[in-house]
Amino acid sequence: MSFGDPNNPYGQQQGQPQQPGYGYPQGGQPAQGGYGYPAAPPAQDYGYSGGPLVMPGGVKAARVMLWVIAGLQLVGIALLALAVVAVNKYRDDPQLKDSADFNQFADFGTGLLYVFIALAVAYLVASIALAIQCGKGGNGARIGIIVYASFGLVLSLYPFFPLSLIHLVLLILVIVFVAKKDGEAWFKRPRH
Repeated sequence: MSFGDPNNPYGQQQGQPQQPGYGYPQGGQPAQGGYGYPAAPPAQDYGYSGGPLVMPGGVKAARVMLWVIAGLQLVGIALLALAVVAVNKYRDDPQLKDSADFNQFADFGTGLLYVFIALAVAYLVASIALAIQCGKGGNGARIGIIVYASFGLVLSLYPFFPLSLIHLVLLILVIVFVAKKDGEAWFKRPRH
């Protein structure tokens, strides 16, 4: 009968009774949970889990960014309105009144400015509505936010102004925060 290497301090020593190994119950005692933790209940899958109860930080940040974008839209609407006032003021200038080029520019420019104001107001209303929906909306609100931000990205890239860089970065962050796993779980949570 061999007991292993007698010089191995971790091996079974000669003349000692056999002891149970690590993790095995001793002498007929039932197995207990390790490290003082109670046994977990068995895993049961009843479909989709309840989802988060508190809005994740990324979604909170996206909502704040939507409000900031709404504030930037207000500033843009004010600047466009000032441009309309300026064009109308110069239209009454006697030196420019006789200029056919200026009158053509003023007619076209004023109409274009009114279109930009209408688009900015629509974008402002959408930003406010989607910021409100972050707290209570479902997956449709999440998809709406992503589509809204994607449309805004395209508009920020084409007529590139220094302020549109801020708008562009905010929209990219909104998409990232809403599209993350915790954002998806927040918008897909069941609402009772």
